[in-house]
Amino acid sequence: MSTPLTHQNTIIAPVVTEKSMHLSAQDKYMFRVDPHAGKYQIKKAVKDLFNVDVLSVSTIKKASRRVRSSRTGRYLVAPSAKKAIVKIKKGQKIEIFSALK
Repeated sequence: MSTPLTHQNTIIAPVVTEKSMHLSAQDKYMFRVDPHAGKYQIKKAVKDLFNVDVLSVSTIKKASRRVRSSRTGRYLVAPSAKKAIVKIKKGQKIEIFSALK
């Protein structure tokens, strides 16, 4: 039985890449999220954790795939992942991303 989704385990980590830093200039922030989380759950988690007004949520799913291990030669399964791009109200900021610049 899996654990129920709460705000703390809905949002796993912020995605810190060059593309996500460019998105933060447009009031859009990217997070790794639980693969079972819906857009409404992500919106509520960001709103409650960071005290910002969320305008929209876009999600990106990456399917699991088979990867061949270079060390053993066996096939392994790379896990699936899900990212969310969250657009917030103009003038508000999420402090995690402003601290990383």
